[in-house]
Amino acid sequence: MSSTREPRILAIDAGGTMTDTFIIDQDGGFVVGKAQTTPDDESQGFLRSSEDALSYWGMSVEDAFSSLATGIYSGTAMINRILERKGRKVGVIVSLGMEDYFRLERGVQSYLGYSYSDRLHVCTHQHRPPLVPRHLVRGVSERIDVFGDAAIPIDEDGARRAVNTLLDEGVEAICVNFMFSYRNPAHELQMKEIAEDAVRERGVDVPVTIASDHYSIRGDFPRLNTLVADAIAAEPSRRHLRSIDERAKDHGAEFDLRIMASHGGTISIESRELARTLVSGPIGGVIGAKWLADRIGVENVFCTDIGGTSFDLAIITGGEYDVKPYPDMAGMLLAIPMVELDSVGEGTGSFVRVNPTSGRIEIGPDSAGYRIGTSWPEGGIDIPTINDCDLVLGLLNPDYFLGGDITLDKDRAIAAIEEQVAAPLGIDVYRAAAGVVELFEEGLKNNVLSRIMGKGYVPLNYTLLSYGGGGPLHVGGISKGMGFESVLVPAWAAGFSAFGCSCSEFEYRFDASLDMPILPDITTDEKEGVTEMIDGQCAFLREKVIEEFARSGFCEDEIRFRIFLRMQYMGQLRDLEVRTDYEWLESAAALDDVIAGFEELYAKVYALSARSPELGYLITVAVISGTVEVEKPELPTEPLQGTSPPGDAHKGKRDVYWRGEWVEADIWEMEELKAGNRLTGLSIVESPATTLVVPPGASTYLDENRIFHLEPGEEG
Repeated sequence: MSSTREPRILAIDAGGTMTDTFIIDQDGGFVVGKAQTTPDDESQGFLRSSEDALSYWGMSVEDAFSSLATGIYSGTAMINRILERKGRKVGVIVSLGMEDYFRLERGVQSYLGYSYSDRLHVCTHQHRPPLVPRHLVRGVSERIDVFGDAAIPIDEDGARRAVNTLLDEGVEAICVNFMFSYRNPAHELQMKEIAEDAVRERGVDVPVTIASDHYSIRGDFPRLNTLVADAIAAEPSRRHLRSIDERAKDHGAEFDLRIMASHGGTISIESRELARTLVSGPIGGVIGAKWLADRIGVENVFCTDIGGTSFDLAIITGGEYDVKPYPDMAGMLLAIPMVELDSVGEGTGSFVRVNPTSGRIEIGPDSAGYRIGTSWPEGGIDIPTINDCDLVLGLLNPDYFLGGDITLDKDRAIAAIEEQVAAPLGIDVYRAAAGVVELFEEGLKNNVLSRIMGKGYVPLNYTLLSYGGGGPLHVGGISKGMGFESVLVPAWAAGFSAFGCSCSEFEYRFDASLDMPILPDITTDEKEGVTEMIDGQCAFLREKVIEEFARSGFCEDEIRFRIFLRMQYMGQLRDLEVRTDYEWLESAAALDDVIAGFEELYAKVYALSARSPELGYLITVAVISGTVEVEKPELPTEPLQGTSPPGDAHKGKRDVYWRGEWVEADIWEMEELKAGNRLTGLSIVESPATTLVVPPGASTYLDENRIFHLEPGEEG
C-alpha cells in the first residue's frame, strides 16, 4: 500500500447487471471497481466492487474508507419498489369527482413504454396495475379554482369520513392532492389538520402528506403520482440506503452517504423527498459527460451509455443539458425535474430470440441482468444474450470477464445460439451471432439518429461520448458512417456513471409553478413588480433548501443559492430552463438579463430565426437551487510517450469472426497503454471492467487524459 495514497471520494453505481465503484484519491488519481449487482442486498455488491477497485492500489477497504470525505450512491433503490408495487400501503384523498385518476391514467400514461405496434393490439397493450387500488382512494367535496380562489368550501364532515374509512382499510400513509392546490394550499392544509386529528384519535402512526407542501407544480396527475410514489417507496428505500451507509461505516467510513437525484445533483439519504431519486443511475453519466466536456473544451456532446439492461442517450448542447419538468418513468408521469435522457430496453444482457411466426430476430427488452447469459452456467440462464454473441465471435475473452473473477463457457454459448438462433434461421452459428450483433448495433444507431436529428441537429456538430460496460465494445459499430465530429471513449468508461456522481454538486432544488406573463411592452415599473413576485415565491423555496441542508449540518451562510426560471414564448407549448447566477432578482435589470438568457438559449435549442420576442413571455416555473462545497475529482493528465505502445501492453493475438470471415486481432491490455499510443484495427483492448474494439480500417489514439479517440477508416 502506498503510504501517501489517501482516497477521498467514493461513488457507486448499482446497475441492473453490475455495481461500479469509482474511487478518487487526494491527487485526482482514480480507480474503477466492478462486481455483479446483488439485488437482494446491494451493500454486498457495493463492498465487493469497492474491494475490486482498491485491489489495484493494494489497499484494504478499512484502510481506504477511513480517509473518505464523500460517498455517493446511484441505483435502483426507489424505482424497483415502484415497479414491483412493494412498499407502504397508501390511501389517497382527492377532490370529489377525481377518484378514478389511477384508472384513467390521463390517457397518455397507459401508452408509456409501449412500441407503436404494441399500442395497437389488445393482446400486447395491457394496463399496468394502478399505483393505488380504487378502494383506497376517497374524494372530498372542495374546490380551489384556477385563480387560487376557494370556489367550494371543504366539506369537513366528508373529510373526516374519508380519513376514517382509509384508516379502517389499514393504510400506512395518507396522501392528499386537491386540484389547483399549487395556486392556493389552504384546502390541503385544512385537510391535513383534519386527517392528523383523526389519526391521533385512533392512536395510530400514519403520516399525512399534502401535494402543495412537496410538489407545488401545475399538473394534477403527475403531482399525485410523485406524491404517492414517495409515500410508497421512500421509507423502505431509505432503510435500504441506510444499510449501504452502515456497511461502509462498519468498515471505517465516516462520511454520510448521499444519493444521485434526478435533477443532476446529489442529496442526503435522509432527505424529506426521496422521490427525487426515482431516476438515479443514468443521470450520473450525463453529469460526468458535462464535467468532462467542460474540461476538454467540447460544447456539443451526444452521450451513449450501453449497460447490461439498457441503452441510455442524452444530448448536451452549448455546454448544457436540458431538464424535463414532467418526465415519465416506470410507466408514470411525474412532477419532478429530471435531466433529459432517453432509455431503450436493449443492452449487452438482452435476450436474443427468433420469432417462430415471422422468423425475425428479436432483441430484448427483457435481460439476463447480472446473470450475463448462457455462457455463465451459475446464472441459470438458458436463453442466449448479446454477451453470448460477443463471446462466440471472439470479441470477449472468456478468461478475463471482470478481470477473471468470472469464467465464461464459450461452448455453452455456442450450443445455445446454435439451437435457438442459428438452426431456426438455417445458418451457421457464427453468422447467426454476427447477424445478431449487427442488428443490435444498427438498432442502437437508429436510436441515436432519431434522437439527434429529431431535435433538428446533425451528428457533424457533435462529439459522440461512449461509456458503460458495453459502450467501448460496440461504439465502433454504432458510430460507423454517422459522421460525428469525433468519437471519445474514456479509459474509465465502465465506471463512468459512478464517476459522474462524483462530479455532481451537493444540491437541493425546489420548483414552484408561477405562470406569470411578461408582455412585449412591459414597463420598468411592471418589471420591478414581476421580480418582486418571483422573489417572493423563491423565498418560500429557499426555506425548504435551508431546511434540507440543516439535516446534513450545513447552515445558511454555507449555501450558494441560484434562481432558475422556466420560460416560453406566450402561446407556445414547451418551456426552457434559464439558469442564472442571481440569488435574488430584485431589479428590472436582472429580469432583462433573464430574458436575454432565454433568447440566447432558444436560439441554441431551435434556431436564431425562430426567436419571437414580439409574442411576449410566460414564466412557467420558479426554481431555487442551493449548493454547498464538496470535493470533486480532477481530470487525469499523463505525459505523452509516443505512438508506439510498450511491448508489455501486447497480450497476443486472437481469431475474431468479423463481417463474415475470420480475422486475426491484436489483443492489448488497456492499463498498460501509455498516453500518446496509437492502435490500428482490428485491435481489441481489454481491461477487467470493459473491452474496446477498434474495427478493421479504424484506429484509436490515447490522449494525455486517458481518453481514446476512435477514428474511422474508409468504411466509415
